Amino acid sequence: MRLPSARNTKRARPEVQMPDKIRVGIVGATVTQGGSGWGANAHVPALKALPNYELKAVCTSHEDTAKASAAAFGAERAFHRFSDMAAHPEVDLIVVCVRVPGHRDLVMAGLQAGKPVFCEWPLGANLAEAEEMAGLARQRSLKTMVGLQARSDPAILYARDLLQAGYIGDVLTANLSTVAQAQLQRGPGRIWQGVRGNGANTLTIAGGHAIDALCAVLGEFVEISARVATRIPEWRTLEGKPVPVDAPDSINVVGRMASGAEVSVNVAAVPSNPGGNRLEIYGREGALVIRANGALSLGPNQMHAGKGKEAMVSMPVPAKYRFAPDGTPGGQPYNVAQAYARAAGALRGGGSFDVDFNLAVQRHQLIDAIERSAATGRSVRLD
Repeated sequence: MRLPSARNTKRARPEVQMPDKIRVGIVGATVTQGGSGWGANAHVPALKALPNYELKAVCTSHEDTAKASAAAFGAERAFHRFSDMAAHPEVDLIVVCVRVPGHRDLVMAGLQAGKPVFCEWPLGANLAEAEEMAGLARQRSLKTMVGLQARSDPAILYARDLLQAGYIGDVLTANLSTVAQAQLQRGPGRIWQGVRGNGANTLTIAGGHAIDALCAVLGEFVEISARVATRIPEWRTLEGKPVPVDAPDSINVVGRMASGAEVSVNVAAVPSNPGGNRLEIYGREGALVIRANGALSLGPNQMHAGKGKEAMVSMPVPAKYRFAPDGTPGGQPYNVAQAYARAAGALRGGGSFDVDFNLAVQRHQLIDAIERSAATGRSVRLD
């Protein structure tokens, strides 16, 4: 994909007014991925479910795959030069769903073209890249979104409001467990994730999404202490060739929230019988538990609650927290659709959407603190 150079500028553009339907151009949704890509499996069906969005354009690295992908997804336009899609007047919002090492160049080019950008999480391969992208978006006064879609899950939104209303009293402690299936044999489309510096691993992806869900409900950490390890230092290619791995797969964090609540976090990728995802929150007057069949970033999740000595019971989520239309597919597309639906007003110029590049920087800062704590064996303060 040919990219224009990303030069910083302090010249702000006037806010773009969207048409009735927000026209989306997506890079990284490719039909040739065989159904394995997040862009194809999450963003495309999410956009198809939303009446106020239109998948207008698809961009891939080659003309033939661009045309095939656009045809498969029902997009009107196909591009194999990203700069052409970013500059096109019928593209209102650029969505970046490529591998993490490619995020920075595409996002910067999209912002330079004066377009709002939705970038998948992690925003950058590291904190410095995330800060650079967020800085350019602020300089250009452009709206942004980041793919921390657990914040838009109905149960997460409801739990946040219940805690703020004092439903379980002062929060004393919380436990987050995210244990995923380790993929020890990988094809060429995934083997790159074994390199820690590429920024797409158990800490940043499974951990980043789950910890952000926790922070969406409980607020931010002010102090953490962490251990980060690579317990499985070798993967294999589909042909059986061993490949060294330095990406972390076991993360343990203990910390204190701004509210004073004490929190423990366990994130891991294991070869057998992963335990799934569960957020337990205990207050003086009761408890809340959010469970996910897959990851907390997928959805919709389930909530259970108990007051006093009462047994935990299922807690139905009120309809007002469901922004995606009825019929939106569950799993990968659901919370992505929730995020798009919640952001529509802001993208049209009506205020702000808080799941943006500034939040992404804050989450990258927390991940950086976790890595520093693990490297030094010391607690790290974040306030």
